[in-house]
Amino acid sequence: MRRPPALLQGDGGSAAGRARRAAIARMGLLALSLAVTSKASGATILAVRLWPARDYTRVTVESDEPLQASHFLTETGPPRLVIDIEDLTLDRALRELVGKVRSDDPFIAGLRVGQVRPQVVRLVLDLKQPVAPQRFALPPFAFYRHRLVLDLHPTIERDPLLELVREKEAAERKATQALSDALGAFIAGLDRPVGGSPGGVSVAPGATSGPAPAGEPAKRPTPPAPPAPSVLAGLDRLVIVALDPGHGGEDPGAIGPGGLREKDVVLRIALQLRERLHQEPGLRVMMTRDADYFVPLHERVRKARRVQADLFVSIHADAYIRPEARGGSVFALSTGAATSSTARWMADKENAADLVGGVNVAVRDAHLLRTMLDMSTTAQIKDSLVLGEEVLSRLGRVGRLHKRRVEQAGFAVLKAPDIPSILVETAFISNPEEERLLQDLDFQTRLVDALAQGIHRYFLRNPPLARQRRV
Repeated sequence: MRRPPALLQGDGGSAAGRARRAAIARMGLLALSLAVTSKASGATILAVRLWPARDYTRVTVESDEPLQASHFLTETGPPRLVIDIEDLTLDRALRELVGKVRSDDPFIAGLRVGQVRPQVVRLVLDLKQPVAPQRFALPPFAFYRHRLVLDLHPTIERDPLLELVREKEAAERKATQALSDALGAFIAGLDRPVGGSPGGVSVAPGATSGPAPAGEPAKRPTPPAPPAPSVLAGLDRLVIVALDPGHGGEDPGAIGPGGLREKDVVLRIALQLRERLHQEPGLRVMMTRDADYFVPLHERVRKARRVQADLFVSIHADAYIRPEARGGSVFALSTGAATSSTARWMADKENAADLVGGVNVAVRDAHLLRTMLDMSTTAQIKDSLVLGEEVLSRLGRVGRLHKRRVEQAGFAVLKAPDIPSILVETAFISNPEEERLLQDLDFQTRLVDALAQGIHRYFLRNPPLARQRRV
């Protein structure tokens, strides 16, 4: 009979057994050494992204493993931010970050990257202004792996309400000057004879000169039209509408079958709606974002409250689990159960935006402790439903409605306790036909008109009152 291996016979006290144990120990140390060497080789960089904006600039480094980093601001010389990333080797993806700095970035003038020590990569950001950097890590979520995020915020936050007041004053000066110029041209035209004939009828600049055709009386120039009457006439304060294009930056939102991204199309619609609403004297629009960058949900609410907005309208073009879902919808807040399973599903999906877009949890949680986001009142929800009905009725004239009543669910972005707030699903981007409609300029124009008319009708029924100080 073949003798079994001595190791299995309990010969631990023999010289041969000790030799075998030593050999096994050496093999274990070698395996451990190989594992440590493999780990020390560093993470693989999957992508690097830069999101510049007036509010803040975000730098994102995505990798297959978590990254450890530290940062500091230089105390002498030109302002610089230095970031050291450990267990990393400089590669092409990191080098490409240098070329992604845009000349119009409000915070970053230039960027350099290098291998400062073995397994340590250093990023040096030349700054245009002092910043308050925030660095945090995001675990894998949705289609993203591990993300190291660096947000560059200004040390002094700009005053959005002051900016809106100045915009209004500039618009009023421009309108007054345009009317004055038109009146001047009209008066000058009265003194200019037609065709050089003494005593002839004058024409305004731009009108066809020369005598009138035989048998037709000469036409006098048309005086400039007076400003259109305003629904806000007589109100001695600025009326503010907060427009919130959903998603942005790291969060593309829903993506249609043809590749259209929700964050892009809702931004285009919101910018057009802003121009449309600015035609109303005395009304200005605050955009929660006016470019491609991410704004956390609580920050969208905070922005609206900072300017004491009279209305909050969040614009989306979402997807559903069934591609045949279609039609516009309007949602208001519910502090209890959602009015339908679809509304609950929509709210859960929209409330996950922070996880996709990337929010600094420490900052968010500290902010929520200081706010009243969960104190939404019955009056706010009632006004939101009135606003929603006005908008929904106009959307029904543009295309098909998904639901013919305003639905309610626990949307985090609608939780301003003192601002009537609605979320508008313009169409289902997951539906191939509606995705094509969302790209159609004529459909966008009709959609913008419907939203503007709904807001206008709300103000007719609910005139803004004197401004009260909000906490």
